Order: sequence, then structure tokens, then C-alpha cells
Amino acid sequence: MLSRLYSALVLASLALCSLPAGAAEDRPPNVIVVLADNLGAGDLGCYGSKLHRTPNLDRMAAEGVKFTSFYVTSGVCTPSRASLVTGCYSQRVNLHVSDLGGAVLQPVAAKGLNPDEVTVAEVLKPRGYATACYGKWHLGDQLPFLPTNQGFDEFLGVPYSEDMVQEKKPDLWPPLPLMRGTMVIEAPVDCEKLTRIYTEAAVDFVRRNTERPFFLYMPAARPGSTQVVHVGNEFRGKSANGLYGDSVEELDRSLGVVLDAVKKQGLDDRTLVIWTSDNGAVRRNPPQGSNAPFAGWGYGTSEGGMRMPCLMRWPGHIPAGSVCDEVTTTLDVLPTLAAMAGASVGSDHKLDGYDASDLWLGKAGARSHYDESGFFFYHMAQLQAVRRGPWKLYLPLDSALALGAKKAPPQALRLFDVRHDIGEEHEVSAEHPEEVKALLALARRARADLGDLNAPGEGQRAAGHVDHPTARVKE
Repeated sequence: MLSRLYSALVLASLALCSLPAGAAEDRPPNVIVVLADNLGAGDLGCYGSKLHRTPNLDRMAAEGVKFTSFYVTSGVCTPSRASLVTGCYSQRVNLHVSDLGGAVLQPVAAKGLNPDEVTVAEVLKPRGYATACYGKWHLGDQLPFLPTNQGFDEFLGVPYSEDMVQEKKPDLWPPLPLMRGTMVIEAPVDCEKLTRIYTEAAVDFVRRNTERPFFLYMPAARPGSTQVVHVGNEFRGKSANGLYGDSVEELDRSLGVVLDAVKKQGLDDRTLVIWTSDNGAVRRNPPQGSNAPFAGWGYGTSEGGMRMPCLMRWPGHIPAGSVCDEVTTTLDVLPTLAAMAGASVGSDHKLDGYDASDLWLGKAGARSHYDESGFFFYHMAQLQAVRRGPWKLYLPLDSALALGAKKAPPQALRLFDVRHDIGEEHEVSAEHPEEVKALLALARRARADLGDLNAPGEGQRAAGHVDHPTARVKE
């Protein structure tokens, strides 16, 4: 692996070389990426919710593009977030399984995002971008793994999930920390204030960076992983769906405040805003969130678990009121933003995403790269399904891993046309044997490259590791 300093120099050189003649002085677009936590498509008005008022998200859909086949790479937090930041399947960067063999990283984990990986922030910085992360990181809480050591100028947030509190493991876990940079500034943090804290920080960041391009990553705290959802007092009891609905409406208002700040600074036509979720709403009793019209729940490889709401807005560049049903993913964020900014990660650094500029910007006739390469649905180390074009094949498995399941039941081979049969009501493998054959071939290719249970792939890279992890505590 290249050292971090040498990687930065290579990125800067490649970025400048990739610019067309006369374009070195051009200012690339500002970018804001908002990532909700455990929220499904059916939770937003523009995707059909009748419970939640989301006027600002609905406005984004009306003024930009709504994606209806947008995927994350995992049904759980850490691996999903790793893919957005790196442009790689979590299996490639080895964040699909925690150091303890779990599905996500926990406090004081010895494992984290390898500092030798190239993040989207590191790709954009050589092009003059100011970079910030405000929110839930969850890619490692040790100092080498934190955002300010991964290309972000600023970090304000919690290093892991809000349900990972000291009360659960008092001998191992510290009070839930709110961090600025690498320092704990409050512990335990008052979770009900987090959305307001992140929103105010985002507005301030926009104001401070009107004269240079910026990349603002906001991995939001809501609705979150706690059974009882944290909500700011201003929004408590205001929705038709309890605390969960209150939190969705608070997220919507947060977006509206940030959009207003962008407009007030005269940056509307210079700013691309992307809004999505890290995985689908999870099953609760009584029910809270919704993944409708998709089947299944978060924390797994169902459509409801990994097919996310995604909205993008960039006035003057993205056609207003457009809809894209081509397969796009969080893997595409890094390579697409790199292309838009005139940057590069270098040909020797393997990515799994693609430059999806044509799809994001609504170019006529644009088609998904995944129609050829396929898109892979992993749960931890197990490949469970493959999609190409309209077809999703659930692979035959003797034991299908599932989060929290006491027993891993078998999974039968099933084929669905998830473009037209979005509720997966009609199994059609017998009618389309050629598609089954093609998707099984793609699965074999993925297993060789990215691995499968007890069989590492040849394309996997090492995660970051520290020998003696320490807790993030207030000094």
C-alpha cells in the first residue's frame, strides 16, 4: 500500500492532470451527502408515506431526481457506511465483519477503516475542497480510524451507534461520546439534541466555505438503532406515527434548514445535495418504519433492507421532477464525485462503483453499469443474492445467515423481476432459466473476488487494526 502522504500527492497530481485544458481554474460543485439511519422508502411522502410530513424531502424530489432502484451494500450500519465512503463493497475493505465476529463495529474495537484506503474526502481535498463529517461515523473509534484521519478537516459526532451505551456493557464501553475532531466534548451525550447540533454545524460550515468548494457528509442520527427513538423536544408528539414519525419529520426539517442556508449564500446552482439512508427500516413490535413498496426489513438482504430512498438536487444540472429506475448504488458516490470534480483515485486502486454522472444528471438513454457487472447482496461474509437488470436471484443456501436469528434456515433459489414485481410476489426461475444461469455465473465471480463464508476473496484488502484499543472518554 502507498503511504498516506504519498497517496495524497498522487491524488493531487492525477486530479490536475485529469482536468481539460483551461479548466484548472474552474470551481467544482459543492456536495452535501445526508445519510439517514435505519429509514425506509415508505417513510417519505414523496415515496408514498401517508403518516409522515416531509415537505423538504418532497421538495427535493420535485426539484431534482428520485431514484427507485438505489441500493446500499448492506442491511446494517458499518458495512453500508464503508461502501459510501470508499466506493468499495465492505468485503473488499474488510469491514463486513467486526473484530469480534459481529455485523457492525462496537466501542473500543481494534478494527476500523484502514487509513491506507482512499475515502471520498481524500479524493476531493486535492481539488481544493473543505471537508467535514457531522454525525454518526461508525467506521472505527480508534484515533487512526476517525474522520479527521480519513480526509475530513472537521468531525463533530458520535463514533458509533447511539444504542451502544455504557449501561449495556459497563466494564467495556464508555459513556456515549460526542466528539469534535479526536476529542470527546460531552459524555454521555444528550441524544435528543444531536439532530439540532449537526444541523447548526452544517449551516455554519456552509457559511464559512462560500468561497471554495466543500464536501459535507452528514450521517444523521435518526431514526437510529434504539427501540425508543430520540427526538428533539420541538418535534416530540407532533407526527402521526409516534416518536419514530417525530424523528423523520425532524430529519426533514433539518434538511430544509440546510437547503435554506445554501440558497441564502447564493450557492443553489453550485451545490449537489444527495439524501439517502444506510439501510431500511427495521422490524419493530409495534411497527415503526416502512419500506413499502419493497418487501422485507432492514438488517438483511431483502429489497426493503437494501433498496433505499434516494433524492438528488442540483438546480440547473439535474432535471426537476425526474425519476430514475436504473440500478445505482452508494458505491457510485466516490467515483461520480471524483469525475465531477476532475479528480482521480488512480488506476491501481480497485473500486466497485462507477461514474454514474449520466444517470444522476438525467442524460437520455443512460444505462446502469450493474446491468453488466451485477450487484451483490451480502450479509456479513455470505453472498445471498445477485441483481442484474430487472432480475434478482436469491441464491440457494444451506444456511442463510440473518442478524439476531438463533438458527440459520436454508434459502431456496428464487428469481424475481424486481423492476416490475417490486413486492416480489411472483417467483419466476422456471420461466427464465437463462437468467438464473447468468446470475449464478456472476455469483461465482463475486465469490472469487470478494469472498464468501470461510473463503476469502482474492480481491480483499486488510482492514485497519490497532493492538491496544482504548475507549474514547472525556479528559
